[in-house]
Amino acid sequence: MTTLRHGDRSQAVRDLQKKLNSNGATLVIDGDFGDATERAVKAYQLKIGLVADGIVGAKTLAALAGSDCQQLLKNADLVAAAQRLDLPLASVYAVNEVESKGKGFLDNGKPVILFERHIMYRQLITPRHDGDDPAELKRQADQLAITNPAIVNPKPGGYVGGTAEYQRLSAARLIDDTAALESASWGAFQIMGFHWQRLGYASVQDFVATMSAGESQQLDAFVRFIESDLVLYKALKARKWAEFAKLYNGPDYARNLYDVKLQRAYERHADCGCGQEIAA
Repeated sequence: MTTLRHGDRSQAVRDLQKKLNSNGATLVIDGDFGDATERAVKAYQLKIGLVADGIVGAKTLAALAGSDCQQLLKNADLVAAAQRLDLPLASVYAVNEVESKGKGFLDNGKPVILFERHIMYRQLITPRHDGDDPAELKRQADQLAITNPAIVNPKPGGYVGGTAEYQRLSAARLIDDTAALESASWGAFQIMGFHWQRLGYASVQDFVATMSAGESQQLDAFVRFIESDLVLYKALKARKWAEFAKLYNGPDYARNLYDVKLQRAYERHADCGCGQEIAA
């Protein structure tokens, strides 16, 4: 599904303009995604509660087609997150736009996940109870790595993507439910399950249930993640985008231009003045 944004010219933009007009806009149907169309998109997004970023992705198109938006991230969630973190709304918009996968749920209604087999291996060799023998745990994990290399492996990889990741997760849960859930990233912001305790959840099962409730809850986990890492928070607060991207995405952040994307997204949302308008 193509994402539409300011500057685009196409038949898809004409179709978008028609749908916006049927929802109260008064646009000229010219196929040009200019300032007027962007304002109309933001107004529509605000009206139905979606993130009012002026970008027409899968969520906005689905809403225009009449789909239920109950599970989706709300603009009010971003406003609340900005207030909670004491950040400009444009900073939260930028982070949401660049660092989230854009959609926290698969078409089957389950949260987006990515199962990490090397984390599963690590969790299995980590003693959890008094009396756990590290040598025995490693022996068992190494045996599993031989018989189930796609599920337990000292090396990352084996990704299949989409709903098929749940097949890997299900196989891992048969080995150890807690370790398996801790070994997947969850939701739009790809928060790893093993962070559950640091983020204040009662258990990894509680964390997963919360991630399954809605994108608002997924954003809350992301806010907790930032709050629990003072260095990460300070980088975001100071808008040191390269430092923030490196801390959040790892040393390969520059290859994907995460810092550049964050800077551009911040400038776009700050310059549009929509932060003050939306927060009001």
